[in-house]
Amino acid sequence: MELETLSLGQYTFIQNGYSFGFAVMAAASLFFWLMKSELAPSYRLAVTITGLVTAIAAYHYLQIMLSWGAAADVTTGEVVATGSPFNQAYRYVDWLLTVPLLLIELILVMNLTRQETIKKTTMLGGAAALMIVLGYPGEVSSTGGLRFVFWVLSMIPFVFIVHQLVVGLKDSIAKQPEEVKGLINIAVYLVIGAWLFYPIVYLFPLVGLTGGAAITALEVGYTIADIVAKALFGVFIFTIAVRKSKAVENTENEAV
Repeated sequence: MELETLSLGQYTFIQNGYSFGFAVMAAASLFFWLMKSELAPSYRLAVTITGLVTAIAAYHYLQIMLSWGAAADVTTGEVVATGSPFNQAYRYVDWLLTVPLLLIELILVMNLTRQETIKKTTMLGGAAALMIVLGYPGEVSSTGGLRFVFWVLSMIPFVFIVHQLVVGLKDSIAKQPEEVKGLINIAVYLVIGAWLFYPIVYLFPLVGLTGGAAITALEVGYTIADIVAKALFGVFIFTIAVRKSKAVENTENEAV
């Protein structure tokens, strides 16, 4: 990554984006964990994992911020590389951990049968991990051709995941209570929409964006996608858990 192609404004904008991402993820983690006691026991694990996703992301955004600051010196008013490389692997380590967990929290909050839960979490989690592993070599490649090849390879499990979310979960979603069915559908399409942003951003360097503009679009684009896919998606998971918990409470009160 050629940091010296960045203007001071671009460098600071990216840095502020990392700071904002860290703050959002940290605040979301505290909220999810502090509020999980308000839920029915069967939905607490899903929200615990939701908080774990944003906590892992917060940690990695902190590391990204530190690596970004160490990679350049801006005391002269210009961006000068220090020789310390910016560690792009932090994002991929984060995604390798959090992307499978995102799918798992969605399955858990649906409260499917044990057999369905194990089957779908294993299948979707494994495909998500494969997608991230296949994307990394292209991200750090210095050649556009190799970047495109790994983009294509990583899109194979991506398309499989989208198909499973839209088609594979259709019957399971149809069986959900009416008060959460719409929210689950929104959550599914929210995560698909956010994930579509990643492969688009991944291609920025191949469609004419170069130098500081490419770096800014790439880093800020990934940060926005992370916030939507993790923190905002987590809010939907929490809301679904709240509504289903209230339904459980009402059923128990009626039984009494």
